[in-house]
Amino acid sequence: MAEPHNPHHATDEADADAVAYMRGEQEINEQRATWDLFMNLAKWGSLAVAASVLFLTLWFTPGGSFMAGFIAAVVLAGAGWFFLKGGKADAH
Repeated sequence: MAEPHNPHHATDEADADAVAYMRGEQEINEQRATWDLFMNLAKWGSLAVAASVLFLTLWFTPGGSFMAGFIAAVVLAGAGWFFLKGGKADAH
């Protein structure tokens, strides 16, 4: 059976969007803010997890102590803060 004649093709809207698209003209403020938030959460969250794991490992190992774990975790957190706080290099 033949299909009824349709003056609009499925790609007409896609073709119009492709013609209207201007490369590099879209504002990306929200995407940039979301990416920055994600990167900060990943960076500082990783440091918090590493310090916590170090603290708990040194505390609960046989012969380990609370103070050894605490001091090592504080040193790691301080060093991590120093290295992760770095200046913001903006490529745009």
